[in-house]
Amino acid sequence: MTLTVYGIANCDTVKRARAWLGEHHVAHDFHDFKKAGVPVDRVDAWLRSVGWEPLLNRKGTTWRRLDEAVRHRVVDAASARGLMLSQPSVIRRPVVEWPDAAVSVGFDADDWAARIET
Repeated sequence: MTLTVYGIANCDTVKRARAWLGEHHVAHDFHDFKKAGVPVDRVDAWLRSVGWEPLLNRKGTTWRRLDEAVRHRVVDAASARGLMLSQPSVIRRPVVEWPDAAVSVGFDADDWAARIET
C-alpha cells in the first residue's frame, strides 16, 4: 500500500502522522508544501473530494495572523482555494491521498488503522 502525504515537515501533526505510518510499516511518499509548493491540481481534487471547509485550517497560526478583512473574504471554495494557493500553511494537515483514491484531512489514528486494514 503506497499513499501520498501532503503537508509541512516541521508540523507536529504531520510528524505524528508520519511516525504512525512508519510504526505500522506503511510505505508513503511525502510532499512538503514548503519545499515543493502546493500542486494546484491536487488542491482542486481535494476541494472536490472533501470540500473547502474541512481543508481550511481556521485554528492555525497562519489563519489567526491574517488580516481580518482577508479572513472575511473566505466564504466559498473559490475564495478558499485562492488563499490556500497563496498561503499553503492554511491547509489543514496532513492531507492524505489513499491508494483507493480517497482523501483524508488531519490525523486520526483509528481512521487510519481502519483504512490500512482493508
